[in-house]
Parts: sequence; structure tokens; C-alpha cells
Amino acid sequence: MDFSLPADLVAYLGELDRFIEREIKPLEEADDNIRFFDHRREWARTDFENGGLPRHEWEALLRKAKDLADAAGHLRFPVPKQYGGKDGSNLWMAVIREHFAAKGLGLHNDLQNEHSIVGNFPVVTMLDRYGRDDQKAMIDGSIKGKYRITFGLTEPHHGSDATHMETRAVPATRDNVKGWIINGEKMWTTGMHVATHCALFARTSGKDGDARGITCFLVPAKSHGVKVEEYMWTFNMPTDHPRVSFTDVFVPEDALFGEVGRGLSLAQCFVHQNRIRQAASSLGAAVYCINESVKYARERKPFGKALAENQAIQFPLVELATQAEMLRLLIRKTAWEMDQLTEEQIERTLSDRVSMCNYWANRLCCESADRAMQVHGGMGYSRHKPFEHIYRHHRRYRITEGSEEIQMRKVAGFLFGYMGPGKH
Repeated sequence: MDFSLPADLVAYLGELDRFIEREIKPLEEADDNIRFFDHRREWARTDFENGGLPRHEWEALLRKAKDLADAAGHLRFPVPKQYGGKDGSNLWMAVIREHFAAKGLGLHNDLQNEHSIVGNFPVVTMLDRYGRDDQKAMIDGSIKGKYRITFGLTEPHHGSDATHMETRAVPATRDNVKGWIINGEKMWTTGMHVATHCALFARTSGKDGDARGITCFLVPAKSHGVKVEEYMWTFNMPTDHPRVSFTDVFVPEDALFGEVGRGLSLAQCFVHQNRIRQAASSLGAAVYCINESVKYARERKPFGKALAENQAIQFPLVELATQAEMLRLLIRKTAWEMDQLTEEQIERTLSDRVSMCNYWANRLCCESADRAMQVHGGMGYSRHKPFEHIYRHHRRYRITEGSEEIQMRKVAGFLFGYMGPGKH
């Protein structure tokens, strides 16, 4: 069995590195844009006088980097070829995301908001697999920034337990137009401040706890009855994570996204790709922290003796490096297997492995960032090093997006036999 990376993938990593040095680094260093990545990053990115939202200058810079990457043919790498992409696989994306994150903070890749010069587009996958032709026509605009589709799944009282959601949609007719009336509330609807649409999940039939009976609607963000109630200030700032209410929101029948009652298929399509790629990024950030700690320990000589000579410094980093090597194999194997399966097959037979990768990578990243802070001493805990930023971001991942508890429940379901093959 050959575990080496394909030669063409290695060559593409080199091409991406050259593009970063040629196009992205100069932009990062121009006009004091480095303020978004050095010790000033949280303040530079956050408009504290506007609810803690991202500053316009920050988001404009990210868009400019994406446009450069799109012009160079990199941004759409994972997107199907008919939309200008390269049909990039989950395996290649996992390797690329680890490679980028291991470089540290920079305009090439920012983990806090999923920005990267090689884009992650789960909404594009949803549109391509489940959208009608008129909805698929939104794909190019969603990549270019014309459309911003948020993800309305999580609710205030149910967290990641989507099957007990309280948001309801019922058939209705207004002004002789058939459609649906939606009432409910969503949390962590990331990006609503610039959204054009929300992929909103609501129960249309069945009872609480049923996987069937949940339907997805593509709701225009400016629809009457859609209201951002508050932006939730988070561990890392800025915030674009609001609580949004939907009060008697009417949408016509063509707002339906996918099949009635089968909305969770779209949600699974979104989260599987996100979680394996998030795991790869977390691994890369962990590797960055480990490598920086080893480098510093070899350079730093308090009392005339290098820190690296102390087993108390060596052994914790040895453990973290060993875990990183094992996790890398699991992530790449899982990503490769995902490329062989449909979304339904992944959910039935492989989603426990995706969960393993996700929760363990986030945990490893937090532990590696914490160790890096300790090894670097006082400077390690300052904002002049990126470790606190990495720690807080991945600690937030462990608590919120696909939280550690939820991922471990998924693994337990397969392990103890109440989920997995034959249980759907």
C-alpha cells in the first residue's frame, strides 16, 4: 500500500506556494494590511461600534484575495468543472488545507472565517446536488460574492439536535400565490449581515425527533418577517453569528430547496465536507504550533541551557507530534474513502470516521496551541504570537460548530450499534 502523496498533488502544492509569494504576500504587506494578522488583529478586524461585526476593510481585503485566486484558477479548485472548478477531491482538499494552516496566520488562509485562496464551498455542493436549474444558476454568483447563502439549522433551545427543531413551515396562499409560511428562530446564522439568502430548515411534517419531515427553503434575507435579533459576541471577535427570528415569513413554492421532508440530506451534505476539511485545517494549525515550539525550544537558552534539552519540554511535544502523525493518516484515509462514496453512503458507513477526525483534530489543535503558549513563556500568552488566537478559535469549534459532544455521540452510535449500516 502506497501512502505517499501523488506527484501531481505535490506539484500543485508548490504551485500554490509560488502563487502566495507572488500575489498574496504583497497584498498582505501593503497598506498596513498586516494589522489584520499581527497583535492588532482582533481590533483591526472588529467594528466594535457596529455590534462587533467584521469591519468592511477586513472583508474587502478577503474578497480581493479571493478574486486574485479566482483569476489564477485556484479558488474554485473543489468546484465541479462545469462551474469553472477542477473537481478537486476531498483527499486533495484535506492535504491543501493542512498545508495552508501549517504556514500560520496569513491572507492565504484564515481559519476564523473559513477564508482561503482555495475555497471551501459546501453551499455550492448543495446547490449542484439538490438545486433546480434556476438555483444552480446562483453558483457562479455565490463564488464571486454576488450571493451569500447562510445556513439556518441550529436553534436557541436545541443546539445541534436538528431533529427537535421548533421552526415550522405550513402550506399557504398569498395573493393567489402558493407557498409556505415559516415561523421560528435560528442561532449562529453566520454571515446574515451580508446575506442575500438563508438556507432555512423547518419542520413541515412528522413529529419531534423524526429525521424525515424537515424541509429546506431558500429564503431571501430581506423577506418581510426576517429579523436579526442580536449578534452574539464570541470567544474570537469579530462576530457575524446572529440570532435570527422568522415571523410569518411567506415564501413561494419555488423557494423549496431539495425535496419536501428530506432537508436533512442537504444538511448532511454541508457538514460532512465541512468537518473533514475543518479537521485537516485543525491538524495543520496543530502542526504549526508544534513546529514553532520545537524551533523556539532549540533557540531559547535560559540560564545558558537550551529549553530543548529538558525532557519536560521534549516529551509533551513528542506526544503531540505522534498524535499529529496518526491523525494525518486517519484524515487522509477518511477523505479518500469519502471520494468513493455518495453522501448517503458516507452517512451510513463513514460518518463516524469523519466525526473522529473532526473532534480529535480540534482537541489536538487546542492542546498544541496551549503547549506552544507554555513553551514560549510570557510572549506565548501575548497577542504578539498567534497561539492564543489559534487556541480560542479551535476551542470555539469544540464548543459550537459540530461540537465535540455531538461528534462523540456519532462515534458512539456506530460503536454501540444504534447508528450505522442498516440503522437508517
